[in-house]
Amino acid sequence: MGPLLKHHGDRSEPRLAGTRSRLRCPLLPFVAILALFTAESCMADQGIDSLPEPAIASDRCLNAILQNRRTTRAFSPQPVSLAEVAQLLWAAQGITSPEGYRTAPSAGALYPLELHLVAGDVEGLPAGHYRYQPRLHALKAADLGDNRQLIAKAALHQDWIAQAPVVVVVSAIASRTTGKYGQRGLRYVHMEVGHASQNLLLQAVALGLGGAVVGAFDDTALKDLLRLPGDEHPLAILPVGHPR
Repeated sequence: MGPLLKHHGDRSEPRLAGTRSRLRCPLLPFVAILALFTAESCMADQGIDSLPEPAIASDRCLNAILQNRRTTRAFSPQPVSLAEVAQLLWAAQGITSPEGYRTAPSAGALYPLELHLVAGDVEGLPAGHYRYQPRLHALKAADLGDNRQLIAKAALHQDWIAQAPVVVVVSAIASRTTGKYGQRGLRYVHMEVGHASQNLLLQAVALGLGGAVVGAFDDTALKDLLRLPGDEHPLAILPVGHPR
């Protein structure tokens, strides 16, 4: 994986003072092109190197959260906060011990799941596709721009998905588990998707949000959209936001 985002300070423009006059004009186009590629590279590396810390204590009763959980497919235009996003991601795959154990159980503690945040309307976070990094509780940008409509298209044109301010795609690198458990490990991976998804959805209810699990999508289209490597495959889509 590439480096995480660091909030870069302003950089001074390249100075050509002292350059011989006959070199100034030929160099200017080169400098302009170099600046363009540098800016694009910085944009590609954007992310959040330290998400808000998850809240461990809560005044919400688990029984009430279970009672109130419903599938939500209609969302208000209200954005979600970065703290809410951080809490959702932590609930699904956050680290909960010095040994690296997570919020969701995993066969052999091998953790094959990856979380992809497709942000459209998050306060303090540019629209884009980010990969969650549990050990750092951080986001690494994979692609900037609002891709919610493309996610909805890949999900067999379920347009309501694009209304959600955030969409979490759960993918898996199954070889992490099958390397130990063989083909039966595939069953464990699919079970783990359910564990992580339920954690996230219950956390959404606790935050006053709503969400859904979507399993109907074009595997290849979604994989290509997220630019997943060959051994990583999408398994679930979770749109989340404020219920309408």
